[in-house]
Amino acid sequence: MIEISEIKKILNSKLTSERYAHTLCVAEEAAVLAKRYGADKEKARLAGLLHDICKSDNRDSLLQMMREFGIIPDNVEEYAEKLWHARVGAAFCRQRLGIEDEDVLSAVRYHTTARAGMSLLEKIVFLADYISADRDYEGVQEIRTAVYAGLDSGMRVAAAFSMRELIKKQRLIHPNTVAAYNEAMREWVTVNRLRSGKSI
Repeated sequence: MIEISEIKKILNSKLTSERYAHTLCVAEEAAVLAKRYGADKEKARLAGLLHDICKSDNRDSLLQMMREFGIIPDNVEEYAEKLWHARVGAAFCRQRLGIEDEDVLSAVRYHTTARAGMSLLEKIVFLADYISADRDYEGVQEIRTAVYAGLDSGMRVAAAFSMRELIKKQRLIHPNTVAAYNEAMREWVTVNRLRSGKSI
């Protein structure tokens, strides 16, 4: 297993200084959320460190690695290059760094789109990326509040925010994001129906 210190050296060489600082913030936020919600803190910190490992790679480099790793973009990714770094990053971690923990790799893989049926670690890394200490975009406090109220409420609010922003920018929405939102909404509707005494 590669040492954290070595991973940080690799990240520092691959990422812009701003992206590297963000990565460290996400790793720490992921560890905090892991402690709060009963996940493995060290795995959360590791996945947080790795989540953007290929984010600063240029288009040609990402395409080359996609060919090398046998990654075929789906019909949304084909038109949404901002999603490439997540799939490439997970493959890079497996092939180049020797990371074998499937939950960590999956957290890297789905940290941009989310998906239905996410593991605890996947949710933690997805949400840590939204609310890490360096984030100051309009709406971040609402998402922070939701995340600290519960991971499911965090997923509902974050996925909704993501889709609103993509629609505003006239970009494609990955079906995984829609599925994650719908799953979180079903949970929310079910809980509220039970609280109100209504049948499901």
